[in-house]
Amino acid sequence: MDWPARLTAWYRRAHRDLPWRRTRDPYRVWISEVMLQQTRVETVIPYDERFLVRFPTIETLAAAPLQQVLKLWEGIGYYSRARHLHRAANEIVTTHGGRLPASATALRELPGFGPYTAAAVASLCFGERAPVLDGNVLRVLARLLALETDPRTAAPRARIAAELEHAISGEDPSDFNQGLMELGAVVCTPRSPGCLLCPLRADCAALARGLVDRLPVRAPKPAPPHREVVAAVVIRDGCVLVVRRPERGLLAGLWEFPSAVLGANEDARAGVRRALTEKAQLCARAPAKEPLAVVHHTFSHFTMRLAAHRAAAPAPGRVATRPQAALRWVDATELAALPLAVPDRKIAQVVAPLLAH
Repeated sequence: MDWPARLTAWYRRAHRDLPWRRTRDPYRVWISEVMLQQTRVETVIPYDERFLVRFPTIETLAAAPLQQVLKLWEGIGYYSRARHLHRAANEIVTTHGGRLPASATALRELPGFGPYTAAAVASLCFGERAPVLDGNVLRVLARLLALETDPRTAAPRARIAAELEHAISGEDPSDFNQGLMELGAVVCTPRSPGCLLCPLRADCAALARGLVDRLPVRAPKPAPPHREVVAAVVIRDGCVLVVRRPERGLLAGLWEFPSAVLGANEDARAGVRRALTEKAQLCARAPAKEPLAVVHHTFSHFTMRLAAHRAAAPAPGRVATRPQAALRWVDATELAALPLAVPDRKIAQVVAPLLAH
């Protein structure tokens, strides 16, 4: 038995029982595959369950306001995934009669369907022999083939793709692809891989050459940049001022307390005043020197320290907003219902009790 057959047999015998593996419904598989990008399985399970209860079909997802979709996504980050899901659902309903296309090529035409997601849905749901290439698969193949260059770069990635095209040809594409991803997740892990438990140990060139702990090769990453950010908490008549972020860019479409990245030599008070001027065209009196809350957060490409300062409330009618911006005064109940990024949600937990006074 060659390694693809051993892998498939191992997966059928030993795979974890996960909710999205109990069905081949393309919609349900698609939702789970998108959620699993950049997010751990343990985190995804409750989000997947809540999402499917609220949006059980493509039609219900397409018909929902984007803000509801973002709210259910709150907490697992990479919000562009949710926006692409919503856009794709609308296109599937209007162009494909509410059914996901059955080929990876056709799926690639939809918003948010990159090579990995298209291959995963096409193979897991429609039986297309389309190999997947995610981080787990690259790691497994880098060790299996003993590739001593970074598998994310062009030449080794092309070799892995060619190997997978050949390997998948004689196997059930769904079980083969899931087997590779499962092996990378639970056995061929980044550190301390369980080689004694691996169904491919007899075929692994890295194990034979004593290279397992050195592979895959990873080019060193530079330290992420750091941002000092301030947010303004403006309370009036039991409500707090929030603004909606632009529809493009980081955390697009989510709500936040008006914020600004501090410039060089800019102090917190000046930053808060600038945030209110730029986000709400509001000239506020000097904000409180000591912050109400400080939140540290790591995004994919930078780290952030967010300090929320209370600023003096303006007189009624003194808040203006640019035409492209959205601005609202919300009470505690409305604040809880808005989709906020994790840092702003933490600030909201501090602010909410203040709105009752």
